[in-house]
Amino acid sequence: MKRYGAVIELHPDKIAEYKRLHAAVWPGVLKTIWDCKIRNYSIFLRQLPHGAWVLFSYMEYIGDNFEADCARMAADPLTQEWWALCKPCQIPLANRAENEWWANMEEVFHCD
Repeated sequence: MKRYGAVIELHPDKIAEYKRLHAAVWPGVLKTIWDCKIRNYSIFLRQLPHGAWVLFSYMEYIGDNFEADCARMAADPLTQEWWALCKPCQIPLANRAENEWWANMEEVFHCD
């Protein structure tokens, strides 16, 4: 199992919409997440001192080919529809890696 953290900014005027969407995630989207071997997936919201709102995601991957499972998820038509609703709420970080939407984070500590 590998842990992943990622971060993205959230448009302040889209907070209520983003919360509404995630209060009722489509069952097909949840199934795709599960089928792609992602577990213990959470998204957290926080306003930073300078005023920006950020989302932090945490997930655990139990498979053996993360890139292939991410590609499978990205190719799913229902997931693409879901992302089309969520993406206008988000502001990708300027310093994210090429081809990232959410910026991956480095794990610097873990305690079980």
